[in-house]
Amino acid sequence: MLSLMAAARQADYPAEIALVFSNKPDAPGLATAKEAGIATAALHHKDFASREDFERAMQDILLAHKIDLVCLAGFMRLLTPWFVEQWMGKMINIHPAILPSYKGLHTHERALADGVKLHGATVHFVVPEMDAGPIIAQAAVPVVDGDTPATLGARVLTQEHIIYPLALKLVASGEAKIVNGKVLTGETGNDRVLVVPSPSLRA
Repeated sequence: MLSLMAAARQADYPAEIALVFSNKPDAPGLATAKEAGIATAALHHKDFASREDFERAMQDILLAHKIDLVCLAGFMRLLTPWFVEQWMGKMINIHPAILPSYKGLHTHERALADGVKLHGATVHFVVPEMDAGPIIAQAAVPVVDGDTPATLGARVLTQEHIIYPLALKLVASGEAKIVNGKVLTGETGNDRVLVVPSPSLRA
């Protein structure tokens, strides 16, 4: 959220952060957004009889604030096909792995257990299937000897803060388009995956 807010302060950035919403009324991000002069809203999902009731109330809030794009960040709830359909092509998510590998939770632990040499993050459009939408941007980081889930996660998070504002910029500007289930970017229409190189390691 902070990286998106910082990017949106740039005069030439094509998106405005108009609302920060959480299903946890005590989420620290809400206070941070208020201090920055951004509108906030919160609904506790446990106050609703069903997932659908919660999502319809959330939808009413988004429409009331005239939201055009939804950026998920730490929103740890599976969304119903109904809600996803309302925002198809207009909702993006960041995931701490190089999709399609390591969908779901505990990505850093699973990557280390498998002994992979590269790990990273992905920004993608949201579809009903979890962590399966068209990929907008990706970043890779090396996995080094002695890594723990915490050290690897910190390295990935640094790249998340770079690629999420970049992906939102591509979507908000109209440069990123979904064609035949893939994201095309650029005037040439070439399908390209944006990989942010990790900082070089020094021995």
